[in-house]
Amino acid sequence: MPDPIDGVFAALADPTRRAILARLATGDATAGELAADFPISAQAVSKHLNVLETAGLIVRTREAQRRWCRIVPAQVRSVADWASQYERLWEERYDALDDYLGRLQQQQPKPQEEP
Repeated sequence: MPDPIDGVFAALADPTRRAILARLATGDATAGELAADFPISAQAVSKHLNVLETAGLIVRTREAQRRWCRIVPAQVRSVADWASQYERLWEERYDALDDYLGRLQQQQPKPQEEP
């Protein structure tokens, strides 16, 4: 059974979908409003919205003739949580490298002063 975060990363792989999410981070929008923000057809935007919705990154609701799109913060948070585990790993490695370089620097003989 695939990990749900795989679908999230697949959805985020496309720059247009990332731009749509960035736009939705500022507030809800209709599909038409989103389509107006991009130099692609409304049908192409709709396909991107389908991918984002399938990944759980957005939800769409219908209000009369309008379909509102809203970002799902919890799913976006899952990406941040996943990345943060690697952030801690790299911080630990950089700290270890800093310690190692400090020890090397202490072991090197100091240059002799010229008379």
